[in-house]
Amino acid sequence: MCGIAGLFDTRDRRPVDEAVLRRMNRTQVHRGPDGEGFHVEPGVGLAHRRLSIIDIAGGHQPLSNEMDDIWVTYNGEIYNFPSLTDELQALGHTFRTRSDTEVIVHAWEEWGETCVERFNGMFAFAIWDRRNRSLFLARDRLGIKPLYYALLADGWLAFGSELKSLLVLPGLRRDIDVRAVEDYFAFGYVPDPKSILTSVRKLESGHTLRVVRGEGSFAPRRYWDLSFANVREGVGDDDLVEELLTRLFASVERRMIAEVPLGAFLSGGVDSSAVVAAMARIDSQPVRTCSISFGERSYDEGHYAEAVASHCKTNHSVYKVDPDDFSLLDELVSIYDEPFADSSAIPTYRVCELARRSVTVALSGDGGDEDFAGYRRHRWHANEERLRSKLPYALRAPLFGALGRLYPKLDWAPRFLRAKSTFQALAQDSLAAYLHSVSITTDAQRSLLLSDRLKQELQGYEALEIYRGFADRAGDIDALSLIQYLDFKTYLPGDILTKVDRASMAHGLEVRVPLLDYTFVEWAATLPARAKLRGQEGKYLLKKATASLVPPEVVYRPKQGFAVPLAKWLRGPLRERVRVSLTGPVLRDSGIVDHNAVERLVDQHQSGLSDH
Repeated sequence: MCGIAGLFDTRDRRPVDEAVLRRMNRTQVHRGPDGEGFHVEPGVGLAHRRLSIIDIAGGHQPLSNEMDDIWVTYNGEIYNFPSLTDELQALGHTFRTRSDTEVIVHAWEEWGETCVERFNGMFAFAIWDRRNRSLFLARDRLGIKPLYYALLADGWLAFGSELKSLLVLPGLRRDIDVRAVEDYFAFGYVPDPKSILTSVRKLESGHTLRVVRGEGSFAPRRYWDLSFANVREGVGDDDLVEELLTRLFASVERRMIAEVPLGAFLSGGVDSSAVVAAMARIDSQPVRTCSISFGERSYDEGHYAEAVASHCKTNHSVYKVDPDDFSLLDELVSIYDEPFADSSAIPTYRVCELARRSVTVALSGDGGDEDFAGYRRHRWHANEERLRSKLPYALRAPLFGALGRLYPKLDWAPRFLRAKSTFQALAQDSLAAYLHSVSITTDAQRSLLLSDRLKQELQGYEALEIYRGFADRAGDIDALSLIQYLDFKTYLPGDILTKVDRASMAHGLEVRVPLLDYTFVEWAATLPARAKLRGQEGKYLLKKATASLVPPEVVYRPKQGFAVPLAKWLRGPLRERVRVSLTGPVLRDSGIVDHNAVERLVDQHQSGLSDH
């Protein structure tokens, strides 16, 4: 796991500004504290920060082939590199290292752009091929590793693992992308391929970008997509459980190769428990596990984690966190670069901090909810879809629309009385309703919140267009599969994987995600809906499989998640800071939001009238 950066002259072979390249690399020292490397020649500069995991002695980057005419800078892990090494050696390639990095170089020589289709791993890399004057950028299928790029006005293409590596470029425009602002206020993050700046893009998951010097235009190419079309019916639960466990163990074992201390996050939830239990079965030595405890039961799953640790005989560490631990806010701004509204970034940062004390690599349970429909919103959407199917839109929209407008917003009431949001969702079509359930603000709230100037610049653009674009690509699939597909394309790379990547790399920690092995994900996508969501039980099959590995009471319990007492903070210890930040001159003069609307939101929340 590392950080990469680079400059490529798309027009000619002009000299690289090495001082700028070094500054780009220096911004990412946290991603690779074990060393740095550079390759510079006319028109090309590649930079690398190294976190040593595999072939500690020989895997330095940038790395070249024998002729020194193909160079790579790479961030990630190729888990099937041993078998690829054997295959490439049989084809006549000579290896000088034992690293997965060198596999990329020889795979490019042998298979060109299609080499990415042979890699099982998490990766973002850049290949400079002097023979055909091309730069090739690639990102893994699920978007586990990040990659930003920008084409500057003078023809230089710049890229880096994090946005901060590009912000040192003197020629980079800083104009805010108004569409990204609309997306952010809907989703709570800026979804790929946008960034918060109009001049910078993210390479989407499952995409590559090849730029040939002197050829002018270029565009990303999709090399992989997830299909939910080939559903397997007629297979019994017991057979599916056996197949799941076989695939889980194989995926976990692939991710246990390392020359440094390795462990796992253990929250006590189903996903991390399944991963840890598999590790304990594979490794004869006790697995190092870690978790955090808030000390406040409403936010704490520590006792479940300890039950799994005891059952699996792991070497378990617990880090107690003050539930009012909001001291990280300024640090998180510098870590995430872009607006990012997932408050669980705070405990994620802390658990990575703890893990790094004893390990360099940690396995996590991320991806289980996406694979097996485990979020509450999946159940709610399925219930709503059944109601939507019984009433035509022409009748449903005015009926539930009126109820949604008239019903009070009872934030303080028991959940069964808080029906306003459900009525609003039932008045919309399926995609708009799903966005309504995942968004941090409604369409109506954004209309009030965003300034007239910004709304005019949007020219009618709405965040819903992102969902509609992906839905068109997904094809004719069932309603549950469709929202899973949307999550894989938006929430997973934009929120979950971004959160974990930035929090872990801030501590020089590599996090591997067995439940996002692309072969495991592709298999899960073939499961019938009943194997994922049965009645009101999400992750049905994963829970049934995990209950055979750990105490069932850990598996069959309400989902908690990584929550923090945000509403309380904004009324209490952060009260003045919120008011100064949100009603002060910086935000007011930005022209992004309606100042009066923001003041009303702050007043309503801090008075306890509403929960914003």
